[in-house]
Amino acid sequence: MESRVIAELILHLGRVASGDSAVGGLTPGQWAGLRYFARANRFSRTPSAYAAFHGTTRGTVSQTIKGLVEQDYLKQTRSQADGRSVRLDITDKARALVTDDPIEALVRAADALPLGVRGSFSVVLQRMLGRVTSEMGKPLFGTCEACAYFEGDGFCQKGQTSYKCGFLNEPLVEEELGELCINFASGKSGSAHTPGINAAQR
Repeated sequence: MESRVIAELILHLGRVASGDSAVGGLTPGQWAGLRYFARANRFSRTPSAYAAFHGTTRGTVSQTIKGLVEQDYLKQTRSQADGRSVRLDITDKARALVTDDPIEALVRAADALPLGVRGSFSVVLQRMLGRVTSEMGKPLFGTCEACAYFEGDGFCQKGQTSYKCGFLNEPLVEEELGELCINFASGKSGSAHTPGINAAQR
């Protein structure tokens, strides 16, 4: 019974925090999309990655993306590699709107927790998320520092960058290390901000 209460509290907290009506001209679904593209790294800011993150189809998320593009919150850029794939980046207008994010009350509630409790709570939620996504066969994104493909120790060598994604053989900058990635593969112990997708689920 206690476990069910915990599950219901998590669901209820999410519903209350996100709201059920438009805030700042955006629906809850559009806010979810804006948060994702604001946190995703350059390899993961695509419609298919967004659909994978939310466990839904690309067709389902297309209307959300369309609305954000039309309102100038997202900018589309065609891939130079194949000309078919699209990368979506948030605009300055979107960055200005983030301060009105309806989940800020939830952020402040988390900030009010004692530091030790906050860290433990984060680990617990990450484990629960990993268990649920694994059981349901859903992808689970993660960040560089706990990824098996992450290379580098922060010390620059002559002619080389300090960090690298071994999966894509691409250099990384420090600002990208805390961003969400669809290519995450668990395997390193580290200060992950979010658990990751299993390599078989890429």
